[in-house]
Amino acid sequence: MSVDLGELERLRAAAREATKRAYAPYSKFYVGAALLFDDGRVVTGCNVENVSYGLTSCAERNALFRAISERGAEAKIVAIAVANATGAPCPPCGACRQVMSEFVTADAVVTFPGERGWETMPFAQIFPNRFQFEPEAR
Repeated sequence: MSVDLGELERLRAAAREATKRAYAPYSKFYVGAALLFDDGRVVTGCNVENVSYGLTSCAERNALFRAISERGAEAKIVAIAVANATGAPCPPCGACRQVMSEFVTADAVVTFPGERGWETMPFAQIFPNRFQFEPEAR
């Protein structure tokens, strides 16, 4: 599934809107994410901080976990948008890249604020060598 510019703009807007729900009292870095799935649905998430920073959960993973908990893990991500309240450069972190790598299509794209505005690139380019394990079927 190819994602056009209009869909990317819609996804970016959804990610920006999700920043308004972020809980970031410690860093003041409010992040939102929007995931477009191959079935056409969009699921958003925001970062949720904790005083113990290691227990903080990123917007991208929260969006993915929400999607799976609501509808299962069958649908695959075709596009990911990440935004923040300040427009600072903000690609997905390594942990989010690894977690999302199990749920993206081969041609999935990611868009995020970069040094000179929005950057869009193939997910495979931003995360080329994921950790893989093929579990046995249940």
